Amino acid sequence: MGGGSTYTPELIDGFARLRDVLPIAELVLVDPSAHRLELVGGLARRIFAKQGHPGTITTTADLDAAVDGADAVLLQLRVGGQAARQQDETWPLECGCVGQETTGAGGLAKALRTVPVVLDIAERVRRLAPDAWIIDFTNPVGIVTRALLQAGHRAVGLCNVAIGFQRKFAQLLGVEPADVHLGHVGLNHLTWETSVRLGGPQGEDRLPALLREHGDAIASDLHLPGSLIHRLGVVPSYYLRYYYAHDEVVEELRTKPSRAAEVAAMEKRLLEMYGDPALDEKPALLAKRGGAYYSEAAVDLAAALLGGAKEPSADGRHAGSPHQVVNTLNNGTLPFLPDDAVIEVQAAVGPTGAAPLPVPALDPLYAGLVAQVTAYEDLALDAALRGGRDRVFRALLCHPLIGQHAYADALTDKLIAHNQEHLAWA
Repeated sequence: MGGGSTYTPELIDGFARLRDVLPIAELVLVDPSAHRLELVGGLARRIFAKQGHPGTITTTADLDAAVDGADAVLLQLRVGGQAARQQDETWPLECGCVGQETTGAGGLAKALRTVPVVLDIAERVRRLAPDAWIIDFTNPVGIVTRALLQAGHRAVGLCNVAIGFQRKFAQLLGVEPADVHLGHVGLNHLTWETSVRLGGPQGEDRLPALLREHGDAIASDLHLPGSLIHRLGVVPSYYLRYYYAHDEVVEELRTKPSRAAEVAAMEKRLLEMYGDPALDEKPALLAKRGGAYYSEAAVDLAAALLGGAKEPSADGRHAGSPHQVVNTLNNGTLPFLPDDAVIEVQAAVGPTGAAPLPVPALDPLYAGLVAQVTAYEDLALDAALRGGRDRVFRALLCHPLIGQHAYADALTDKLIAHNQEHLAWA
């Protein structure tokens, strides 16, 4: 779903390269835009042909026909497109709050637009492909995945932050990515790497050595001070910068073009490139689009859900590993959260779903923030499902990046005004 995305060729390339891990007979790209489907679908077929993949690629706007009999459904939607993202990243700044598409007020706006659409798709999947797994890459992944699981769907959420850290740490340690097991814990876009073990969850923890030898470089990649990383003794995801350096980020966002504007310009160029009948591989420009390693994470997760874990490939690059970082139900893993909260941790993944691995007690410095954002996500999902100005206000007031009643009031009005066409209750 969202097969007309300019990022789809990254997914296609992964399916083609890793066809021994995840054999595909037919891949259906679904999108309401016939123009995008024609361009992306054409390139997708050329990529499969060049790499000798025997599978068929079909394009359609008919959701029911696409879902019928599917084994897995991947969701990569952007309701409202880049235009809505541009708004999410802009109007919160008017109140001095971070403008970002997955957290804060912008993230709530995206959740309100997205959850009803995703649940409609999931009901069709339940009716037409009841045994299919839904893999959600649609942001905000934690809230969307919780909506799916709360409604009883077979769903697992996926983010590329963990696999990015895995690849980075493997490079620094001089080992294969498959040898790196992350102590990854938190909520989607609110996570910390608390250990980096070699060979599995019981292996030697190399995080202290990584921080001693490469801490400043790791911090630089996150746009955070090296002194902070050394004091924490863990590696936060780059989304934590919105919390740890909020005011600094707001000033930056006010003085430079939005990420949405950059992506929109990039997408225009990518679609022009995709229309070239001679292009038969993903272009280098696509690497700047975001979502690094998404294709490999998606293949790994789908392979484990559909066929169980596989042994590592010869190059160690990808293995359909039984241990993967996913978004799934807490079920006691973090004892200070309700069981039905959706957390992002290492899990044992197989045909029956994802079961979180045990997590060491979380430092109160992190547990407190996780608990508050979980409470926000509860309220955000309630607002997405039932609507109403007061529910939107409550979610915004609860969010740690907002918190003040005057800001929450003003942001509520702005959110509703900018999203009326997508909110049935507004």
